[in-house]
Amino acid sequence: MLEVHHLKKSYADLRLGQFVAVDGISFHAARGEIYGLLGPNGAGKTTVLRILSTVLTPTSGTARVNGHDVTTDATTVRRQIGFVSSNTAVYDRMTAQEMVFYFGRLYGIPRVVLEQRISDIFDRLQMHDIRDVLCGRMSTGMKQKVSIARALVHDPPVLIFDEATVGLDVLVARSLLRTVAELRDHGKCIIFSTHIMREAEKLCDRVAIMNRGQFLAEGTVDQLREQYHEHDLEELFFRLLSHHQEQAVA
Repeated sequence: MLEVHHLKKSYADLRLGQFVAVDGISFHAARGEIYGLLGPNGAGKTTVLRILSTVLTPTSGTARVNGHDVTTDATTVRRQIGFVSSNTAVYDRMTAQEMVFYFGRLYGIPRVVLEQRISDIFDRLQMHDIRDVLCGRMSTGMKQKVSIARALVHDPPVLIFDEATVGLDVLVARSLLRTVAELRDHGKCIIFSTHIMREAEKLCDRVAIMNRGQFLAEGTVDQLREQYHEHDLEELFFRLLSHHQEQAVA
């Protein structure tokens, strides 16, 4: 469903000469699986996700979404993914229904099909009570629901969540995580970026711990606990980051 091989992204830097944001990572994610990218701010998570969503072009390596290369077949890849982040914008002067309908038409979905699909999505996300509310009058949690509905409207097989719970209160964040789990159960391949270990423990089938553009560890949470003899995922996370930073300084 999603395959990444030796992916690298670097930038020219006037001070450093060359800044490597993503340094040769490889991973894969399957249908009906939530793959977690864990790391602090600046680890390179968002750069990876922007490459997968065709916003950035990799310096080297390959990434394929549902069999389509993100560089050579970008238009098709965009139809294969839905993207949700903590700051996905909505149009304040549109209602929830107008917003999702607008994006559905951009994807070329026939009106009759689109109307039924929006109704089904609003059922799933329990959005009928905000169907006719202007986005500019919504709470952060309501806007996030609209963002998810917009990402689902073209029924993509791959969904990308980039720190999607940041800024949400605990009840809204819990609801979003429940929605992500349900989407996995419906067969979606999901990439879930977070720096909150509790989210990863509850949600992800496999995780990769990332820092300074590199993978420090990868596997199921239970596999990582066994491999590093550490039950607490957060302690394991900080232990790996600390060791990696010490190596970088040395």
